[in-house]
This record gives sequence, structure tokens and C-alpha cells, in this order.
Amino acid sequence: MRTRSLRPSLAPAALALLTLTATLASAGPAEAAATRIRLGSASDVSRTSWQGPAFTMNGDGKILAAPMARAIDAIRGGTGSLDVVVLSGSAPTSGSKTPECDTVMPLTGVNSCTTWTLTAARDGDSSQVNTDIRNAEFVFFAGGDQCRYAAWRGTALEASVESVVAKGGGSGGGSAGHHINSPVVYDACNGSVTTPEALADPYDSHISFTTGMFEWADYGGVINDSHFVTRDRMGRTMAFVARAIKDGRTTGGKAWGVGVDEGSSLYLDSSGLATLYGKAAYIVLGDHQPEQATPGKPLTFSNYKIWHLTTGQTYDFKNRPTCGYYLRSVTNGVTDTNLYNGTPQTDCGTPPSGTTFTETEANDTRATANDATALTPPATLTGSMQSTTDRDYFRISLASNQKLSVQCAVPAAYDADLYLLDSTGSTLVRSVHDGAGTDEALTFTTTASGTYYLDVEAYNGSGTSTYNCVVSTA
Repeated sequence: MRTRSLRPSLAPAALALLTLTATLASAGPAEAAATRIRLGSASDVSRTSWQGPAFTMNGDGKILAAPMARAIDAIRGGTGSLDVVVLSGSAPTSGSKTPECDTVMPLTGVNSCTTWTLTAARDGDSSQVNTDIRNAEFVFFAGGDQCRYAAWRGTALEASVESVVAKGGGSGGGSAGHHINSPVVYDACNGSVTTPEALADPYDSHISFTTGMFEWADYGGVINDSHFVTRDRMGRTMAFVARAIKDGRTTGGKAWGVGVDEGSSLYLDSSGLATLYGKAAYIVLGDHQPEQATPGKPLTFSNYKIWHLTTGQTYDFKNRPTCGYYLRSVTNGVTDTNLYNGTPQTDCGTPPSGTTFTETEANDTRATANDATALTPPATLTGSMQSTTDRDYFRISLASNQKLSVQCAVPAAYDADLYLLDSTGSTLVRSVHDGAGTDEALTFTTTASGTYYLDVEAYNGSGTSTYNCVVSTA
């Protein structure tokens, strides 16, 4: 039996920790100084070209390892390493001072991760901050207060982040950082608004927007929202969409709300295709003027088109679909029931047969691997880790120079790892993130056609809960 490879770890002696605290401007007495904490190499990577852009849009402030790893791998083209900058408007009040970089540093292909905590709008014009950003290949906006981030509109920082994406790097964020990565930003500068408040008056004084900051390719006309299902934010996103259309903040008389739930992330690739990691995300389209969106009056808007994404499902922002949605309306501030689930009014065609394959035991070795060679990607492999030593092998066929992508949603009952093996059993690439319920993902481009093996194996815990691995090829 193959010996399980050890997980990468952060050895203190092998990891440089550089900390710089400096006042970037003559701050007032109540303002804290900006701080810079760098993990990893003290020198930035120098390289002429990158393969992005790639984006991660997270429903809460945490970085999800699997989509972040996919973004990093896409940007570096599977080779070499890159530098990451995390921007935050406030330092953590407890625990690590670099929680985002703590997740990023163990990922394959990371040279360094630098956290900047910026406490004033003028920090966006700091030469050192902007040098770090421009030398990076991915910029992540931490959770916190999106109003602080919106204050950087028009500073050098805005142009620096845009330069990272333009050179083939990427951007992303969680919670407040998710909000700032859409072209229409609910900035919360007047305070937070709830769903009942927004539906009762879409011009409530707590609703304010910032536009004209970041507009990424294929992501136009969008308003991001976070903590979506957990905090019941569908209704307020409906109000945001109606406001964007009524106020002319988007073009063509349409606006899209993108709501991502906690523990979830939308990974957006260079072709505009978004893939969901985690539990749930929603695309909410308003494609006409609201019947009623007037200050002091409740919202009326008929037939929002809503796409509900679950683990592994995709939404094409470049070629926005005209199928697969269900309809919900708001009448005098009262929504239809069952906002978060619905039967699509139109489907997008019947998927080819054989796109789901459920494991059968015993399949604990290559010799007893389940034969999944007849599957037509995108396909889903399902199974469970029925013991703490369980391994599930699936045999697949790949052509030469074919790119394989596998995304596994792992249930909270156990920690499972993912490997791709060649025909001799040698490991080609692996995904071994820590923690029960932590998703795994890998990509690999073949150099020869033939038989390959996907190996899903238990690392810690077991149970009957089902994992789902979405297998795609390009």
C-alpha cells in the first residue's frame, strides 16, 4: 500500500517573518499607524509573464484553501511561484496578526505573503504600499469594513491593484473584500442595512454605493453581497439590484446581484467562468425597471431571475445564460416565499447520460479501481470515507496535452485528500489541505495520453457522508 505523503507545514526556522511598523502620514492622535508584515521570502519573484487573471469571491472573511490554490496555480501556469498581498482596514483583535497569509503560505507556488493594515484613506497613496502591490501577483482584500476600502477609490492603490490584474495576476476578497471587488459596491458608509429595511424602502438612508473603482473583465453590472443565506440577505440584494437599475449605475437596464454564503467561494477564471466552492451562491438578475422604487415607499419588482449554485456548479459571466433560473418577485416590500430554492423556468438542456459515477467497494487499490473511463466531463464522482484507512480509486482516460481539473467538496464528517496518479502509480499532483470538511482541488496538464487514477483517501475521521468530486477537462 502506498505510504501517504506528509502534509506541508510552516517550519518557523524555514519561514522568514519580516515586520515593519511605520506611520505613512502624519496621523491624528486617534489613528493607529499602518503596519506591514511579510511572511516567506524577502525578495519578490521576477517573471515576464503570468497566465491569469483569476479571482476569488468569498462569502465570509476567511480564505478557502482550494479556490485560492486554484487561482495561484492558474496565474503561475502551474510552474514557479508568486507573491501575494493582503490588504486590511484593521488588525485582528485576537489570534494571529496574519490569518489570511497563514492560509496562503502553505499553498504550492507561494513565494511570499505580505499583510498591510491601512487605517486611513491617504494610506492608499503610500509608495511602499503600492510598490508591494505592484510587485505582487494576487491581491486579497480581507474582511472588515468595505467603506474603508471604498475610500481608496482614486488613490494610487486603485491603479496598483488594477495593474496586478492587467499583467495576468488576480484579485479577491472575503466579506467586505468580496463587496469591493464588484463594479457597484454596497459600501455601508452610512451603516449596515437589513433585508426588511431595504425592502421597506430601497432608498433607506443606510444604503449607499460606490461605483467606478474595480470593474473586472466579464464582471460588469454586478453588485456583490456576502454572508448571504446565513444572514438572509436575498431581499436586500433585490433592493440593491433595483436601485442600480433605477439610478443608472449599470448599463443596458440590467443588474446582477452576486450573493455568496459563508464558507463558500466563487472562483472566476480568465474566460469569465465562475465555479462554486462550498455551500451556496446566488446570481440575482433584474432585467427591467422596477415597478416601484421610490424614496419612502416599499419596493415592487417582478420576476427577478435567480440562479442557485451548489458545489461544483458554474455560471458563465462572459456569456451570461438565459436558462436555468427560477423567478421571484417583491410586491409592496413583501417577497415571494422560498427565496433560496426554486424550480427553473427553463432548463439548459439535458446533461449527457453517465455524468455521475458513484463508487463501489472494494476500490482501495489501482488494481481494483472503479472504471470511470466512460464518463463525459464535466462529470461527478461520489463516494464516502467509510473507514479511517479508506481509499477510493477511480480509473480515467486522458488525451495528450489535456488539462484536467478536479474539485472535491468534502463533508464535515472527515478530512479527505486527493491525488492524481499515472499508470504506474506515481503521484503527479496532490491536494492535501488540513481540516475536516476542507475541500480539495487539483489541476494537471498531461504530456501523454493513457490511463490515469484519481485517489480520494481518508486522512482523519470517517463516515457515510458523501463527497462530490467534479472532474472537468479542457
